Amino acid sequence: MREVYFIKQNKEKWLGIEQVIQGKIKKNPDDLSSLYINLINDLSFAQTYYPKSNTTVYLNHLSSQIFQKIYKTKRVEENRFLYFFKTEVPLLVYQYRRYLGYAFLFFTLFTLIGVLSAIYDKDFANVILGEDYVNQTIENIKDGNAVGIYQSGSTWGSTIGIIFNNIGVGAKLYIYGITGGVGTLWALLSNSVMLGSFQYFFYDYGALKDSARGIWLHGVFEIFAMVIEAMCGLILGASILFPRTFSRFNSFKNGFRDSFKIFLSTVPFTICAGIIEGYVTRHALKMPLFLNLIIIFGCLAVIGFYYFVYPSIVNKKINNQINDAVL
Repeated sequence: MREVYFIKQNKEKWLGIEQVIQGKIKKNPDDLSSLYINLINDLSFAQTYYPKSNTTVYLNHLSSQIFQKIYKTKRVEENRFLYFFKTEVPLLVYQYRRYLGYAFLFFTLFTLIGVLSAIYDKDFANVILGEDYVNQTIENIKDGNAVGIYQSGSTWGSTIGIIFNNIGVGAKLYIYGITGGVGTLWALLSNSVMLGSFQYFFYDYGALKDSARGIWLHGVFEIFAMVIEAMCGLILGASILFPRTFSRFNSFKNGFRDSFKIFLSTVPFTICAGIIEGYVTRHALKMPLFLNLIIIFGCLAVIGFYYFVYPSIVNKKINNQINDAVL
């Protein structure tokens, strides 16, 4: 069957499924399951005869969306908050995993630019970090307290200020995606270059080890969340630039809905980073080194597992449930 005829034959059905997904048409669980099985048959046909077609991509996306609709309907008794973090976000992260790869690639590149800029221009750190901050930190390093800047102010006051500042930075990384992703990349460039020059600054003054003991206590959650927020901005931008078979407006709505859910998942990590920075980082150099390492690598294991490993586990579990349902 020619692809054009295949699309013409099934277009109305697929548009109807879109209406169900968007909540404009209500269906009971049995009807949803019937629609899903029918859609899976279309997807299998498309994968066989049009494997590289946009039609196949569209049907794959549609099938994942309606399955989530079925899963939510059947799991109404489960705590909505737990479902959001345990299933919904991991599935979305898996669906958009290539954007996670793009975000980390750009983050690494931009951070290296910051390091190289600081290497070849000794005044670069002053420009990026500010002369007052640099001069104060140099004095702290001379006094043997590389992370002394984190010991100023009250614990609770610093924590609140840090949390709101970091959420603001993350929101910019995300919302700037409305520019087609250009604004997100610019915001990521600014923050990554600052990080790279910041770390080289401590290396240049022989305090990299002490700074790492303190900075990365909170930095693991903070920086990792920043990259995920950039991922969300890229998803938002791509939904505008590449609508695929959707209208540009519907593509934007879908992209905004999915990316916003992933963005919300970073908020708990950002809050934890602020609490650690306000209450723990100030004691970094007084703590036993093994405790610093436990916190740093423990945070890395938690957030790395959640965004890199767990989505594949959830996706595999859901696919097994799909196969059982179809069989």
